[in-house]
Amino acid sequence: MKILFYGTKSYDKAVFEENFNQIKNLTVVFLESEFDYHTAKLSKGFDAICVFVNIEIDARSVARLKENGVKLILLRCAGYNNVDIEECRQANITVLRVPNYSPQAVAEMAMGLALAVNRKIHKAYIKVRENNFSLTGLTGVNFYGKTAGIVGAGKIGLAMARLCRGFGMKVLAYDKFPQREEGVEYVDLPELLKCSDLVSLHCPLTSDSYHLINEETIAMMKDGVILVNTSRGGLIKTDDLIKGIRDKKFFGVALDVYEEEDGYVFENLEDDILEHSITARLLSFPNVIVTSHQGFLTQESINAIAETTVENAIGFMSGNPSAENKIC
Repeated sequence: MKILFYGTKSYDKAVFEENFNQIKNLTVVFLESEFDYHTAKLSKGFDAICVFVNIEIDARSVARLKENGVKLILLRCAGYNNVDIEECRQANITVLRVPNYSPQAVAEMAMGLALAVNRKIHKAYIKVRENNFSLTGLTGVNFYGKTAGIVGAGKIGLAMARLCRGFGMKVLAYDKFPQREEGVEYVDLPELLKCSDLVSLHCPLTSDSYHLINEETIAMMKDGVILVNTSRGGLIKTDDLIKGIRDKKFFGVALDVYEEEDGYVFENLEDDILEHSITARLLSFPNVIVTSHQGFLTQESINAIAETTVENAIGFMSGNPSAENKIC
């Protein structure tokens, strides 16, 4: 079996090579290039491709993969909204993902972002580097005694809920399929938005959740709310968010994901494109923190992703792929 590994980073290669080397009769070629319709041509002669979440595999890309003889797409992530699953099914291409790698990693990142934007750590860091130790403009609020609203109470959302409880917060949650969790009260979305001092998004991106945070739902929120998104950029309608920031609705906004992320690799964009991007507009606000989709990026997570991806490859090769991990 031959696998073409797209979008390789140094941390990927070191861990994945070690895990893939455990499989006999397997060849893996690592590419720095991200997957798209044009780079899909490189898959000719390979049985599988391995990709990350920030790419799109649309109908014409699937057609090219099928033409090249690719039978398997290994997603080294949990989300699959970027893949045209129906086209893959029609092309008889199996799609396997990594649904559970480290909920704690993303939850800890979400809490870290909430703390950073609340206590103005990003501003303090820059000031002190310039030898300015003034406390002006650095006042935050206590999380203790406040209310946290968790939108999406899956494994990551509930891990975040436990962290919030550890800070002495009341925890509300909204989920279509609620799971029992001590200290978590399930309410509908309007009630959660109305009551929460901290709103943290942990739900998948679907047709129902697309632009879940918009002008209407922002208006439901408390004035001075902190909003954190470590899930999917498309959950937030960015233009409406920017309007809310300008209207001083938010005490702080912290984003590890953003709408422009899908289909873009920012490190390869021209400076003038970045300068006029929506993300650049967000970065112009002093009460906004944007990070580079690094919520998953812990050593434990990378190891778990690599191990599950290898298990997915072995399962496919043996004709018995994991039912839990299989999308189609």
